[in-house]
Amino acid sequence: MSRNTIVLGCQWGDEGKGKIVDLLAADSDIIARFQGGANAGHTIVVGEKKYVLHLIPSGIVHPGKVCYIGNGVVLDPESFAEELNFLTKRGIDYAGRLWVSPATNLVLPYHKLIDSVQEKNRGIKSIGTTMRGIGPAYIDKVARCGIRVIDLFAPERLRKRLNYQLSVKAQYLTGSDDERADLDKIYDQLMGMVDMFQPLVTDVSQALFKAHREGKTILFEGAQGTMLDVDLGTYPFATSSNTTTGGALTGLGVGPKMIDEVVGVIKAYTTRVGAGPFPTELIDTTGEGLRKWGDEYGASTGRPRRCGWLDLVALRHAVRVNGLDSIAVTKLDVLDHFDEIKVCTSYTLNGNTLNEVPLDLSELSHVKPVYKTLPGWKEKSTSLTSFGDLGENARNYLKFVTDDLEVKIKLISTGPRREDTIMMD
Repeated sequence: MSRNTIVLGCQWGDEGKGKIVDLLAADSDIIARFQGGANAGHTIVVGEKKYVLHLIPSGIVHPGKVCYIGNGVVLDPESFAEELNFLTKRGIDYAGRLWVSPATNLVLPYHKLIDSVQEKNRGIKSIGTTMRGIGPAYIDKVARCGIRVIDLFAPERLRKRLNYQLSVKAQYLTGSDDERADLDKIYDQLMGMVDMFQPLVTDVSQALFKAHREGKTILFEGAQGTMLDVDLGTYPFATSSNTTTGGALTGLGVGPKMIDEVVGVIKAYTTRVGAGPFPTELIDTTGEGLRKWGDEYGASTGRPRRCGWLDLVALRHAVRVNGLDSIAVTKLDVLDHFDEIKVCTSYTLNGNTLNEVPLDLSELSHVKPVYKTLPGWKEKSTSLTSFGDLGENARNYLKFVTDDLEVKIKLISTGPRREDTIMMD
């Protein structure tokens, strides 16, 4: 493994980044989360134990690894406290190895209230948010009226900044009997969390720079996926942060020369949660099969995921904008069930063939996928750990994908557990 590596999603999220980060964390000193919030759900299976993390970096389950939450994350204090309690109950000691940037913006109850009201008001044009207040928290960050971790240690300033919300969010807060609009209650809750945050706050940018100078190995962990990037994804059906390589730099305060490798995680097929364009979506028994065999339900919300065949056009976009060096392929074993497997190699739009995503990504709602049909393997790949043990058709499927994307495979996941993995040379 290269010294410093970014791991990020290449599709619409839910690619299995948690397992990949967990695997690569074994050879890393530091794991740093750079964007997103508690709308992410990273699942790790170690033996018979299952861990689902939303904010804390996936490397925390490895003893001795140091984890950072960067300024690019929006942190829900309640969810964070629940995760800390979860780790404690599981016997995972995070003291002295979990740190949070003081510049991290907080997701507060009124953000969730606003999120739910806005989504309801959109009606049939709803975006499909998780209702966890992520978008409104990022809005406050950009509008420069957000509450940050550092504000918890300045009670008078915190009180003033909370009171200011009444003027900028009057339509949601004034006269509301929803407890999420109760700023006095929120203030008291935050003051009650000061002791929890006090030992965890550090300058993440400086800490990472110092570690890099000392030769430490750093793993940068992303959430969601490339096609949900607020600038480069299927806007407005996107998340509210930069899920791509650039987000790792700004979300942790590091320079590009600190990055040695970018690993993109792709599922062997495609899924999406929420509304928005999805060219290869299968609303039939095949799609239902992918959902069933892939257990495609959101780790954060439990919502059933939309399922479809692999989309190489979208993946070319991800390779380009992220500067991918390699890919990690997950859930290959889910395709064991199919006699034939289709791969989208291009789109047609208004009679024209598109080999790349359109300039206006909203047009993905109107494209038609062009498929290449490949033979299935109908052989069990679950839990295999050697590439040579895969069936010939499974190997050919992977070769077809990598030849098109012009990237190498770093590893292949053949099941949920750590050991269900083929590590490539």
